[in-house]
Amino acid sequence: MKIRSKDDLDKIRSKVHDSLYSPPCLKINVGMATCGIATGAQDTYNKALEIFEKEGVSVAKTGCMGFCEQEPLVDILAPGKPRIVYRHVTEDKIQEVVESYQKGEYPKKSILGQMKDPRSVLEDDIENPLRGAVPINGIPFLEEIPFFSKQLKIALRNCGYIDPDNIEEYIGRGGYFSLFRCLNEMEPEETIASIKESGLRGRGGAGFPTGIKWEACRKAEGEKRYVMCNADEGDPGAYMDRSVLEGDPYSVLEGMVIGAYAIGSNDGFIYVRHEYPLAVVRLVETIKQAEAYGLLGSNILGTGFDFNIKISTGAGAFVCGESTALMRSLEGKVGRPRAKYIRSVEKGYRDSPSTLNNVETWANVPPIISKGAQWYASLGTEKSKGTKVFSLVGKVRNTGLVEVAMGASLRTIIFDIGGGIPRKREFKAVQTGGPSGGCIPEDYLDTPVDYEHLAKLGAIMGSGGMIVMDRDTCMVDLARYFLEFLQEESCGQCVPCREGIKRLLEILTDICAGKGKEGDIELLEALSDTVVKTSLCALGGTAPNPVLSTLKYFRNEYEAHIYDKKCPAGVCKELFYYEIDEEKCNGCHICFLRCPQKAISGEKKKPHTIDQEKCIKCSICYQSCKVDAIAIR
Repeated sequence: MKIRSKDDLDKIRSKVHDSLYSPPCLKINVGMATCGIATGAQDTYNKALEIFEKEGVSVAKTGCMGFCEQEPLVDILAPGKPRIVYRHVTEDKIQEVVESYQKGEYPKKSILGQMKDPRSVLEDDIENPLRGAVPINGIPFLEEIPFFSKQLKIALRNCGYIDPDNIEEYIGRGGYFSLFRCLNEMEPEETIASIKESGLRGRGGAGFPTGIKWEACRKAEGEKRYVMCNADEGDPGAYMDRSVLEGDPYSVLEGMVIGAYAIGSNDGFIYVRHEYPLAVVRLVETIKQAEAYGLLGSNILGTGFDFNIKISTGAGAFVCGESTALMRSLEGKVGRPRAKYIRSVEKGYRDSPSTLNNVETWANVPPIISKGAQWYASLGTEKSKGTKVFSLVGKVRNTGLVEVAMGASLRTIIFDIGGGIPRKREFKAVQTGGPSGGCIPEDYLDTPVDYEHLAKLGAIMGSGGMIVMDRDTCMVDLARYFLEFLQEESCGQCVPCREGIKRLLEILTDICAGKGKEGDIELLEALSDTVVKTSLCALGGTAPNPVLSTLKYFRNEYEAHIYDKKCPAGVCKELFYYEIDEEKCNGCHICFLRCPQKAISGEKKKPHTIDQEKCIKCSICYQSCKVDAIAIR
C-alpha cells in the first residue's frame, strides 16, 4: 500500500501497536543481530520455527538489545502473561524455555528480566498495555538491571524491540510520523533550524554541528545535492552503527529523507563496509519496503518530493571513513582524502554540494523532529547535547552497546553499567575513540564523557568505541598495536602520515622487544608532534594519540621497558618471566594440569615451581591461578 496521509500512518500504528506488546498468540522474538548469530541465535531461531510454528506460535527476528554478553537473547510474550527476556538461549535450550513459560514457570537462572515498558521515545501519546506490568517475585524488570537502568535509548530506541524486516512494526512504534510532519507542516528552513536548535553534533567522531552542515549545503551553489550516510565503521571493537543498521534500519532511512528534504536533495547513498553483510541485506529489504509504502522514491507521502537511495559497499579501507575519501570511493576512485579547505558541503560528491552524516546521527533526526529541539537540547551537557552510543568491550563484565546522555561519567559507564572488571582485577585504563583515541587512567574515571572533557585528557569521542583494560595490559604494547593498525590503514598519500607512523611503529616495536634506548621517549614525542601538525587528514592528525596519551599517563612503563628491560604487565615476552610465590601457592594443581609445555612441577597441596627453559610465557598458568601465586618478574 502507498501511504498518503497521517490517517494511513495512524491506521498502521493502531493495528500493529497492540500486537507488538500484547499479541493474539504466543510470540517468540529471537535476537538476530550479528552478535546473537555469532553465539548461536540462528540455530535457536531455526529450532523455534521447527518446534513451535506449527502450533500457531509466532516466531520473529529482532535486532540487538545491547546486552551482547548475554546473547543469544530470546523475548517471549503472550496474552495475559508477563513479557520475559531469557538469556543464553541456545538451540538445545529453546524448547525447555518456551514450555516452562507456557506453564507459568520462570527459572531465574535462565532469565535476564521482565519487560515492563518497551515503548519508543516517540510513543508518549499511546497507552502501552505493559506499562502496568505486575512484578514476578525475584525477577527484576529490565529497567531495574544496572546495565539498563542508567541508559537512555534514542538512537537505539527500537533495536531489539522490532522486526528489522517489518516496516509496519517501525510505524507501530511511532516511525515515519516525523517525516510526515516535515513534508506537510514544515519548510526546509524550519527543519534545519530545529536540528540546529537541538544541538545535535555528528556522531562519527568530528562532532561538527549537524544543523550548520545542512544549512551550508542548502545554501551552496549547485544544480544537484547529495545526502550520504557513512556506515564505514572501521574502529577495532566498535559496532554501534552495525547494530543500528541490523536492528532498526528504518530510523536511518527516515532521518536521511528528512535531511534530503531540508537541503533540497533527490539522491542519496549509504556507504557500508563490505564486512557488514547482514546490515547490507537488511538495508536492501528496508529500501524495498519503504518504496512499496510510498515512503521513499517518487512522490513520497503524496507530497511530490522525490528521494532515492543507493547502497555502496566499501572494500574495508579504514581511511574511507574520512568524508572526502569516502566520496572519492563512491565516485569509483581510490579512497584518499583531500585538503580540508575544499568543503564537501560545497564541492563534495562529483563536485556537488554534499551532506555526509554517520548512522547514529541520522537515527537521532526523527526523534528531534517528533519530540522537539528543546527536548533534545535538554539532554547532555552545555556543548554536547543528546545521547551517545558506545560499544563497551575489553576487560569488562558486561560487554555490549550502551547509550547514555552526554556527560555521564566513565565510572558510570564502566562500573555501574559495565559491571566493572572481571575476576576482581584492577582497572588500569580505558581507551576511547578507536585506534586514534587516547588512553585514560583511573584518576580520571569521574570525567564526564563529552567532546570537550575527553579532548582535555588527550582522548577523543570518536565514533564511540570504548575498550577497557586491566592491570595485565601493557600500555607500550597497546600503543604499538594501534600504530600497527594505523600504518596498515594509512592511504600513504602524505609523507608525515606514511613515514611518520611507520617510524613511530619501529620505535615502539624496538621498545617492546627490549631494544629501546635512551632518547626514544623524546623522539616519540617530537615525531608525534610533527605527524599531528603536518598530516593531510584526521587519520594522520590523530594517529599519535595512543602514543601521546600513554606517554602522558604511563610514562613509567616506557621507562621500565627501556632502562630496566622489564615489562611490568608481563606482555612483552623478551622482558619478563613467570615465577611462583611459594608463600601464596596452595598446591591446587590447576596450573600443573593446564600448562601445555609441562613446565610446572609439584605435588598437590605443596608449592609448585616453573622450569624457565620449558616455559613459553603463554600466560595460561597466570590466568588460571585463583590465589595470585604466579608473579611477573
